[in-house]
Amino acid sequence: MNSLKRTTEKNLMVLSGRAHPDLAEEIADCLGIELVPTTAYEFANSEIYVRFEDSVRGSDAFVVQSHTAPINEWIMEHFIMIDALKRASAKRITVVLPFYGYARQDKKHRGREPISARLMADLFKAAGADRLICVDLHTAQIQGFFDGPVDHLQALPILSDYVHENYGDQPMTIVSPDAGRIKVAEQWSKRLGGAPLAFIHKTRDINRPNRSVANRLVGDVEGRLAILVDDMIDSGGTICQAADAIMEAGATGVVIAATHAIFSDPATQRLKDSVAAEVIVTNTLPLPPERQFDKLTVLSIAPLISQAIHEVFDDGSVTRLFDTPE
Repeated sequence: MNSLKRTTEKNLMVLSGRAHPDLAEEIADCLGIELVPTTAYEFANSEIYVRFEDSVRGSDAFVVQSHTAPINEWIMEHFIMIDALKRASAKRITVVLPFYGYARQDKKHRGREPISARLMADLFKAAGADRLICVDLHTAQIQGFFDGPVDHLQALPILSDYVHENYGDQPMTIVSPDAGRIKVAEQWSKRLGGAPLAFIHKTRDINRPNRSVANRLVGDVEGRLAILVDDMIDSGGTICQAADAIMEAGATGVVIAATHAIFSDPATQRLKDSVAAEVIVTNTLPLPPERQFDKLTVLSIAPLISQAIHEVFDDGSVTRLFDTPE
């Protein structure tokens, strides 16, 4: 009598939405696997349909979607993909978020406002997600919004290594675009040999989105190259104002480094015309040719995400990927 043979071998599967397929392909290449073939389209009334062409039963599934414009459409597709995996009996579903939509709405500034970043986490859980992998969340507290493990990846090693290789022979000051991101600037300083810190004192009108004023620089940049670091660049107004303030304070030059290149109009033109010598970003979000310019450098985040996926799949340590030198 033949007995059924059972296997406990885990099966790694990576699936991608349509928001940023190039990044998902690169992640799969780094892992040495193929993306799961997927059919996705819209009905006439714009409802989204998704179906995976291979069986995902019992798999350790990693579903990649970066929340870029049109952001609400791709978020909805992400939820639908997770639901499809859950109903197709995937063993574990890990949501890979190179860019977490609504991350800036992480607290209430005034009464009757939502906390949309928390709502996003709740919706991922409701859809069937077991775990999140995110890259440079706008605030670390978002990790606590999701009821489950959250691996918070940092692009800092990729960005800082590039800066060290290309500008390490110059005296540098690390500049935070506001006081709230000083801790990130401190991590940059550790990786760049203890470079001094400075920050921009700015004010923001909570009634006007994407609008702030860089008032003055706190710290010394005179005769030094300023590395202006942030998590994201949206319309580019704040970061370009900060670069102007830095040059007025006597810096020899400004290099901008940020993880997420949202580049909403008119960011591309602003950055192209800015005083910055170079703008360094990662490819967490797609950058079509019309949003690229000569002094823009795009570094790949795929090796980092693929390493994290490998560690999660093998029940290893994601934290060790970010050991910061003392």
